[in-house]
Amino acid sequence: MITILNPSQETWPTILQRPTQTVKDIEATVSEIFSEIEKKGDRAVAKYTQLFDGVTIDTLQVSEDELNSAEITSVLKDAIQLAKNNISRFHGAQKTERIELETMPGVACWQEKRPIQKVGLYIPGGTAPLFSTILMLAVPAQLAGCKEIVLCTPPDKNGKISPAILYTAKLCGITKIFKVGGIQAIAAMTFGTESMPQVYKIFGPGNQFVTVAKQLATKYGVAIDMPAGPSELLVFADETAHAAFVASDLLSQAEHGADSQVVLVTTSTHLLEQVAAEVETQLQVLPRKEIAAKAIKHSKLILMNTEEEALQLINQYAPEHFSVVCKNEAYFVDNIQNAGSVFIGKYTPESAGDYASGTNHTLPTNGYSKQYSGVNLDSFLKSMTFQKISSTGIQNIGPAIEHMANAEGLQAHKNAVTLRLDTLNNKSSFPAGRE
Repeated sequence: MITILNPSQETWPTILQRPTQTVKDIEATVSEIFSEIEKKGDRAVAKYTQLFDGVTIDTLQVSEDELNSAEITSVLKDAIQLAKNNISRFHGAQKTERIELETMPGVACWQEKRPIQKVGLYIPGGTAPLFSTILMLAVPAQLAGCKEIVLCTPPDKNGKISPAILYTAKLCGITKIFKVGGIQAIAAMTFGTESMPQVYKIFGPGNQFVTVAKQLATKYGVAIDMPAGPSELLVFADETAHAAFVASDLLSQAEHGADSQVVLVTTSTHLLEQVAAEVETQLQVLPRKEIAAKAIKHSKLILMNTEEEALQLINQYAPEHFSVVCKNEAYFVDNIQNAGSVFIGKYTPESAGDYASGTNHTLPTNGYSKQYSGVNLDSFLKSMTFQKISSTGIQNIGPAIEHMANAEGLQAHKNAVTLRLDTLNNKSSFPAGRE
């Protein structure tokens, strides 16, 4: 890891850069694949699945037999069920009631939430089949009442999907599962193909190519949850933290991918040195050592003079995951402004949120937590407003509308009110039964 001691504020933008390619570097490739899939549908999807995943797929959709034959251990089934229960409880608690108000006599306004009818879930499955992401996306989609839920995940070299992914999908009631990953999956859900339905909104994390593909999908009228790319974690810890715990959290995100980034910010030189040593020790025994080591090379250990400066730097970085392990944890918890999800205390590993505590692990990366929320129940809902105005209400509110429309030079807007008011003032011309 790169050690940085008491950096001056003007250097922060440089030292806080992510190890990711820019959209400009990737967009040409993504655009080319989108264009071909829009024109050629399944044929183009199969072509790019062969190119990127090294496998020829005859039928894109997972069959009922494949879905029903997926088997995992009973221990894993129990773990998935526990996680599903917690995620369901936490996301179910996010439901809100209809909001109704008479803003003035005769003017009734209300807001209701309706589900997004068609959603697409992207489940990474390259170096690690993330069946946990199905829980994070399918559970709130079902709670919201989405009518059509499509799941895409890349096949392995044998054209198969991980049994854990299939089992979890079935447990969550998802039956439209496609063996498609990467850019081609996002494009197929954007346009629809002979086999795959078009969706209205796409959810799920992925690598840099998937992130750019999702952003490109928005140009074709498809919404996305957020820009969610390579995983990242920032830990603030002081001398009271357990160095081995901190190192294990950093490595838990580093093992996601070579383009992941982890950062330790601390006010303790001693802890910084301890964590650096622990990272190297723990790294040696990880099965995904090679991947984690690449991420660790561009990750940072940053020593700051004060907690106030540390918090300012953390808010500028805007981490996806933010762990706080220090005496003064309330200061950081109360004043953090930009983070996807916050983990507090020495016994709260980031991996708890990744799997089973109940919060969602689909979170904004690359600094987007400055303006985006992580996935939640509302991500699968639309807020719709309604209003009904009575004859008394239009008489109360109408003159204000007329004056405002007139001031903006929008005569038709004014007329829409004036005609109604004139009719009310001359009851004999009001159509019978229409009031």
